[in-house]
Amino acid sequence: MVIAALKRHALAAAAALQFLTRIPVPVTVPFEPVTLARTVIYFPAAGVLIGAILAGGFAVLELFSPARPSAVLLLAIWTALSGGLHLDGWMDTADGVLSHRSRERMLEIMKDSRVGAMGVIAAVLLLLFKFSLLAEWFGQQDGGRGLSLLVIIPVWSRWWMGAAIAGWPNARHGEGIGALFHLASGRQVAAGFIAAVFVTVLCLSLDGLAWQETLLILAGCIVLTILTGLLFAVWLSRKLGGLTGDNYGALNEAVEAVLLFAGVLAIHVI
Repeated sequence: MVIAALKRHALAAAAALQFLTRIPVPVTVPFEPVTLARTVIYFPAAGVLIGAILAGGFAVLELFSPARPSAVLLLAIWTALSGGLHLDGWMDTADGVLSHRSRERMLEIMKDSRVGAMGVIAAVLLLLFKFSLLAEWFGQQDGGRGLSLLVIIPVWSRWWMGAAIAGWPNARHGEGIGALFHLASGRQVAAGFIAAVFVTVLCLSLDGLAWQETLLILAGCIVLTILTGLLFAVWLSRKLGGLTGDNYGALNEAVEAVLLFAGVLAIHVI
């Protein structure tokens, strides 16, 4: 029984990596509702892998490249690690909800593979915002200090994706990617939260931060993630009658941007 449980969780972890990243995972995973519900636990694990790659990329680029080119390259890596999946959701969400049409029409627009003007504008603004923050980080005299913050940002944004999946109904009523996760519950979200807290404390401790600083940053991550994600999710849900797979990607992008902004502010004081 223990071996069977370990196998189920290993498959769930592999599914989380396959679903949220473009990192090759040579395992065949049955994308069934039960398995996908369990993957919510491992969303933060996918986030920490992404964050570790970003921190490594930052450390390498800082050795030889100027700040702004480094920011562009790191942002390209960041986007490529998810295959642009979340950015695509951000654009589709902007096209839909900013069209100010009926609920049904907004959902149709979001389903359209073509990108409209609002999606392009939203993507450009988001990428410019992230670029400016990364460039500022690279431009610090000791920018490599506090790289643990870069590791944990994707952890919390992806944890919130799981919280949104379990916390709001599917706007498409049984259709789309979001419908596959309909068995996800608060239990998986709580387990993912514990994992995110553990990873955050571990990363900050390994980075040499005092326990007071670690607790302060942990509290900041929790508060900013929940506040940003909750406000955005409630707004989207009121417009769409629930959330869609595109919305989960948009929520991830929003939380990442806010945490990155907070991280750049934090490196001035740690």
